[in-house]
Amino acid sequence: MEDRSEDDRAQENGRSDGTNRESRTTPCTSLRMFLVALSFAYFAKALSGSYMKSTITQLERRFDIPSYLIGVIDGSFEIGNLLVIAFVSYFGAKLHRPKIIAMGCVLMSFGTFLIALPHFIIGRYEFETSVRWVVNSTLNPSPCQVGSPANPTQDGKLPKLPSSACEGESNLSMWIYVLLGNVLRGIGETPVQPLGISYIDDFATEENAALYVGCVQTISVVGPVFGYLLGSLCAKIYVDIGFVKMETITITSADARWVGAWWLGYLIAGVITLLSAIPFWFLPRSIPMYGQQVSKKCTQEQARFIKDSPHLKHKYATDEQSSFIEMAKDFIPTLRTLLAHPVYLIYLCVTVIQLNSLIGMVTYKPKYIEQHFRQSASKANFLMGVINIPAVALGMFTGGLLMKRLKLNILGAAKFAFGTSLIGYILSLFFFAMSCENAKVAGVTLAYNSSEKISYDSHSVLTGCNSGCLCSPSEWDPVCGDNGITYVSPCLAGCTTSAGSGKNTVFSNCSCIGVAGNFTASTGQCTEKDDCDRMFPYFLALSVITSFIISLGGTPGYMLLIRCIKPQLKSLALGFHALATRTLAGIPAPIYFGAIIDTTCLKWGQKRCGGIGACRIYNTTAYRIAYLGLTLSLRTISFIICIPGFILLSRQLKEEERSAMHGALTNGGTELEALRKEEFMISNSDQPPHTSDNSRDRNTRL
Repeated sequence: MEDRSEDDRAQENGRSDGTNRESRTTPCTSLRMFLVALSFAYFAKALSGSYMKSTITQLERRFDIPSYLIGVIDGSFEIGNLLVIAFVSYFGAKLHRPKIIAMGCVLMSFGTFLIALPHFIIGRYEFETSVRWVVNSTLNPSPCQVGSPANPTQDGKLPKLPSSACEGESNLSMWIYVLLGNVLRGIGETPVQPLGISYIDDFATEENAALYVGCVQTISVVGPVFGYLLGSLCAKIYVDIGFVKMETITITSADARWVGAWWLGYLIAGVITLLSAIPFWFLPRSIPMYGQQVSKKCTQEQARFIKDSPHLKHKYATDEQSSFIEMAKDFIPTLRTLLAHPVYLIYLCVTVIQLNSLIGMVTYKPKYIEQHFRQSASKANFLMGVINIPAVALGMFTGGLLMKRLKLNILGAAKFAFGTSLIGYILSLFFFAMSCENAKVAGVTLAYNSSEKISYDSHSVLTGCNSGCLCSPSEWDPVCGDNGITYVSPCLAGCTTSAGSGKNTVFSNCSCIGVAGNFTASTGQCTEKDDCDRMFPYFLALSVITSFIISLGGTPGYMLLIRCIKPQLKSLALGFHALATRTLAGIPAPIYFGAIIDTTCLKWGQKRCGGIGACRIYNTTAYRIAYLGLTLSLRTISFIICIPGFILLSRQLKEEERSAMHGALTNGGTELEALRKEEFMISNSDQPPHTSDNSRDRNTRL
């Protein structure tokens, strides 16, 4: 009974003292639990982020906005991250890091749900079409009614002028919800990376830290696999599924007007992100390390890169309770010390430029596959998730494993990352040779009566064969003629009759198709793309190889950032690095990449309420040159900056090695002299008590 009562009292004391609860958990178990929880959080944020990129074309078409505006929405995530990342990285390291990460995951989940909100408050999706679903009727209106108005409605009447608030209510206010939700996602994601990585590096052994970081980074790359697969699945489902009869939809998923169920994936991603917050609430603030101090001492390599500063003499340990004012006063001197590090600054410049190239390329790669190789959005997202992203994940993990096996130091890691990036750059040059011809669209890429290539303008689609139809040159309702050429609309193809309904509508007596004018046309663009189908497998294979080789240097490059600084500056350095990359790469890259891509558009869609909408067809040759040229130009600049960086790095290593050897010799002589004195004192203390004074004097003289 006494033992039981003592145990009860001990448990009550443990409940009253939070530290006893943490001490009952072994350090190894706590670290593994944190590693699993952080990996799940990385997976959740990577899934929602990649799903955002997979829905780019869906959002363009749904809200009728150009690519540069999609770039603004995509970059709003980085804006949210930018607002708080410096303070979260610095002050978060002094507080309960797991709970701060948990709060961030909850906020990320709320932002993801907000992105899906417009679907439930906006009207049904309406696309440009002259094809109607007609029930129990064999009489279809003629696409080309001689003397009819240019833009007839379904009843053949003139359309009503849109109200002044039409465009604002249907489009502008809706995509702002998406932008605000993405900003909240960015704010919530802020503490996950800097606090999570610094937590692992603080409490993991030095030889396991690189492997643990490699595992977490690998999981963060596995997340996009499921994100793009989710995007592929949702792109196959019509946007208003459950609210409209699918047999009345006259377009397919391969059509440039198709919009998938983009909102569904955001609901799923939001639930997963919310679940990832749960484990962090039960993790300790710090993990006790038996036989070691929690705060690590600076290694010899770290000491070479940042010299001791008077501002760093007093540092707050992770578990110390420091006032907000004291930490705020120390922020500016600490930041000044960090920015005075030349190697850190060069590393920052190189990564900012390379991330501009990487973010712009990844953001619009599914769109590039859709437009250049004429694949559906669903297939493009599927290939990104199944083929390209696993190669990146394998490269990240292999890079971390090689760094541990080869025991690379800071200089070795820098050389390894540079070499893999250079090899990937050389291989990427072959993408320019993998060309695909423009789609054959009469009046847009080809002349009506010949195979000559033309430069599209609003009057090039109007010609003699359709002059009597008074067609609208701005609408996009493509039909495929028997001659294998796509026409912008059945009216512009000169078709006078139609039979059937919905997707099975067939237009006949088309004066612009063939000489006799007795050819027919079917709904949708022509799918003949033999040259693209032959080149597409080579493009995928080269894309996988280059992605794997470039990602090999990802983990060594990231460990270079961690190991070249003192442990006290670790969280701040990671946070400022993320701040700079988001400000100078994450925000502007999608915007100017999108703006340059917009310049290659040949035919813009038209909004229901008037104005230019999303692009319907691009000049694939100009698209390829602009997209690949901009990507590789940025990487070329980063390689040039690396040259002085390596020179400076080598000089500092040589100088610090010489000073380290000199210091070791000086300290060795001092220690030898102290050791001799200590031995002398011990020998004197061992003399017997009856030793004469003369003997003691003799020993003293000796």
